[in-house]
Amino acid sequence: MRVLLVEDETDLGEAIKRILTQEKYIVDWVQNGDEAWSYLQNKWTDYTLAIFDWLLPGLSGIELCRRLRTKNCPLLILMLTAKDQLEDKVEGLDAGADDYLVKPFRRAELLARIRALQRRSPQLHPQRLQVNRLTLDYGTRTVYVEAHFGQQQVITLTTKEFQLLEYLMEHPNQILKSEQIRNQIWEIGAEPVSNVVAAQIRLLRRKLETLNCGELIETLHGVGYRLNSHAAK
Repeated sequence: MRVLLVEDETDLGEAIKRILTQEKYIVDWVQNGDEAWSYLQNKWTDYTLAIFDWLLPGLSGIELCRRLRTKNCPLLILMLTAKDQLEDKVEGLDAGADDYLVKPFRRAELLARIRALQRRSPQLHPQRLQVNRLTLDYGTRTVYVEAHFGQQQVITLTTKEFQLLEYLMEHPNQILKSEQIRNQIWEIGAEPVSNVVAAQIRLLRRKLETLNCGELIETLHGVGYRLNSHAAK
C-alpha cells in the first residue's frame, strides 16, 4: 500500500513516515501542497491513501481534497489538523476528506483510522491477497500457506520483502520490469541502486522456498519478473 503524506511540520512528518514504514506501507512524503498536486494530478492511481495536513505552503489540504473530488478521484483521504471545532470538521468532510484526525494524536489512533478507511473501501485494498497457495494478510502483516488440518505455515518478511511480494501479487502473471518495480516499491527520491530489485527478489524467493512457493516468482532474463499463479500447486 502506497501512501502520499503531505505535512510541512518536519518532526511530525518524520514521525508519521516512520510509523507507517514500520507497518510496511510505502510512504512518499512532501511538505507543500503544490508539490503534492504535481504528484497527484496525473498519478493518483499510484496511491491507496493520502494524508493531508490542513494548513500547508502552497495549496492547502482542503484545496487538494476539492481538486481531487472535482476529478471524481476516489482516493482515500485522511485530513490532519489542529482545528477541532465542529464547523472545521464539517468543512473538511464536505471538501472530500474521508476522515478527520485532530492533532495531537497517538500512533494507535492513526493506524486504527487507516485500517478503518481500508475496510470501508475493500475494492481499493482487500484484506488479503491470494495467489496459488500463497496468502498475504494485511490485517496481521503476515504471509502464509495453508498446511494440514487448517494449520498455517507463516514466514516473516522485512518491510521491503513484504512490499515487493504485495506488488507482485497485485499483478499476477504480468511481466514487471525492474524499473517498474523500483518505481513502485522505493519512495520518491530514494537513491537508485542498479541491482537492488534483483537482490530483493533473491532474498524473497529464498524465504518463499521455505513454504515450497519459491517457484512462483519467475525471472525472465533481460525482461523482468512475473508471479506465476499457474506454477505447480
